[in-house]
Amino acid sequence: MTSTIIGRKPEINRIQDLFTSGKPEFIALFGRRRVGKTFLVRELLEEKFVFDLAGLAKSGMKKQLLNFYYSLRKVATQDFPVPSSWLEAFEQLIAFLEISQAKRKVIFIDEISWIDTQKSGFLTALEHFWNGWACSKKDIMLIVCGSATSWIINNLINNSGGLYNRVTASIQLSPFTLHETELFLRSKNIEWTHYQIAELYMITGGIPFYLEKIKQGSSLAQNIDSLFFSKTGELKNEFSSLYASLFDHAKDYEKVVEALSGKKSGLTRSEIMAKTKMNSGNRITTILNNLEYCDFIRSYSQPKRKNDRIFQLTDSFTLFHFYFLHKEKSRDEHFWTNSLNTSLTILGPVYLLKFYAFFISAR
Repeated sequence: MTSTIIGRKPEINRIQDLFTSGKPEFIALFGRRRVGKTFLVRELLEEKFVFDLAGLAKSGMKKQLLNFYYSLRKVATQDFPVPSSWLEAFEQLIAFLEISQAKRKVIFIDEISWIDTQKSGFLTALEHFWNGWACSKKDIMLIVCGSATSWIINNLINNSGGLYNRVTASIQLSPFTLHETELFLRSKNIEWTHYQIAELYMITGGIPFYLEKIKQGSSLAQNIDSLFFSKTGELKNEFSSLYASLFDHAKDYEKVVEALSGKKSGLTRSEIMAKTKMNSGNRITTILNNLEYCDFIRSYSQPKRKNDRIFQLTDSFTLFHFYFLHKEKSRDEHFWTNSLNTSLTILGPVYLLKFYAFFISAR
């Protein structure tokens, strides 16, 4: 398994070890939208795929099953009908896998949360597939992947039913570090100063998909204007798409991070409830847990009030959105270029220096 992947050494080593484990493996790979999950799996293992399936966004059970049928038809010699249920679909998959000659049968299911539509019975069928067949097959490697981190955490990793403790490995893919961001830019023949890279990192949060949009030959400010402030900017509306792809009832999550964006040091749980006017303590707890799972926030205890934790927004891209893009604070399509001489003041010298110091130490 060779690749040209930037960084990701721990994740690459882990996946390679699991591939050669000689045991049945059920791997849950998760991380935020655009972080490079699918790219990583395909770069490492696509040649070893026996079957792969990608869920369809905003599609019902009938279309998801038809998509399964087309995916299986591409690789199977058997003449299977369109399945009428997920139990039937997984039985077809078993029949196909049993005659496969591959030494290591890698099954990849991408955007798995999209497949689990209401009353579809998908999770029950997946449980039947793993518990009733796959878990006893030493040559099976099932990888499930998705941006809806809360779905994977709640339904697979922390499952309390038939899939309890069935995931053999969970891998969270995080954004690039500053050093990995530098390496990525170099791979695109972009040579910028450490200060420029730190500024870019504070805007993009080290998300590979965003970094891929950076164009060689244009300055940092020109790139930021083009992507975020132009009327046709490719990432102008990314914020809403990001949260909607990760969480059910995404507006509630947006309210929480908006409240947190107003105070750099963070807020207590009760302060968040007051600012968002959300009265359900259980709902707030779920949202805060999921945001922390996804690396959007961090929590810490106060020395004198250890039971009253502080929640702090740490995601650079979300902070950038609320400082500069939210409610169209700037209608200037060349805002970043025109603010070039004051960008240090805009971004905050303490944060830039902190990122810069981290960048130097991480090289």
